[in-house]
Amino acid sequence: MVALGGNALGSTPEKQLELVQNTAGVIADLVEQGYEVVIGHGNGPQVGMINLAMEFSANKGGGTPPMPFPECGAMTQGYIGYHLQQAIGRSLREKGIKKSCAAVITQIVVDPDDPGFLNPTKPIGSFVAKEEAEAITAEKGYVFVEDARRGYRRVVPSPLPKRIVELELVEQLVAAGNIVITVGGGGIPVVETDDGLEGVDAVIDKDRACALLARELHADRLVILTAVERVCLHYRTPDERALESLTLQECERYMAAGEFPPGSMQPKIEACMEFVRASGGKALITSLEKAADALAGKTGTVITK
Repeated sequence: MVALGGNALGSTPEKQLELVQNTAGVIADLVEQGYEVVIGHGNGPQVGMINLAMEFSANKGGGTPPMPFPECGAMTQGYIGYHLQQAIGRSLREKGIKKSCAAVITQIVVDPDDPGFLNPTKPIGSFVAKEEAEAITAEKGYVFVEDARRGYRRVVPSPLPKRIVELELVEQLVAAGNIVITVGGGGIPVVETDDGLEGVDAVIDKDRACALLARELHADRLVILTAVERVCLHYRTPDERALESLTLQECERYMAAGEFPPGSMQPKIEACMEFVRASGGKALITSLEKAADALAGKTGTVITK
């Protein structure tokens, strides 16, 4: 189960088209080596961009209706999935590999009473300066936080994923030998009502969603591809130290010490812990560029029981 971070996608459609070809090349290499690959991806920059564009257009009075947040998430699943399946298909053909690749619009059930709804933590959209964040907060009431010392980003609720609605379909596609892109952006968060499923304003953390899917599919390994080659202690300080491996006990100790920032590395570590604890398998955190080397044991941070 491969979870792609935002650095593998880009923040605009044009940049994304450029970046996904590199991403597709890495995925195709893994398939060529014999790995069965299922792909999940984030959508933080993209869902923020779509939501802001729709909001701006609606406020201008041009007849564009306001777009609910769940629908914005569904849009990101569609266009990111389209870019990925197109690029992966091209890379597979170049290698002479006859496999189909499909994106599945995926809903994930969350608990309407999840405490995450009262404490927004999931960053979306682009980075802005502190002054701009304060101005937007004053105008729209959005919540902003500093994200990994790179600027300020809007945060929205991030409830825990409970059930993947389209799981059976994904299982069938994987069993048939297809490469499946699913739980995009963490899945569209929905709650169960007397009338069926209903979307809610939130973004499920994609690493947690991928960890849940990895457990459900009985995957051997969860691979989280992000912006760094290895997990680091004292990140972006003179005392920064990269880690080759982590046990569950070490993860808990470092989290208690505040080493992994919420909304950044912490949910990745927590997702890996959930997968390892439930499955007994291994989790791996590394960069997109180093994925093959990390799977070969040459780099990355491996998390085990």
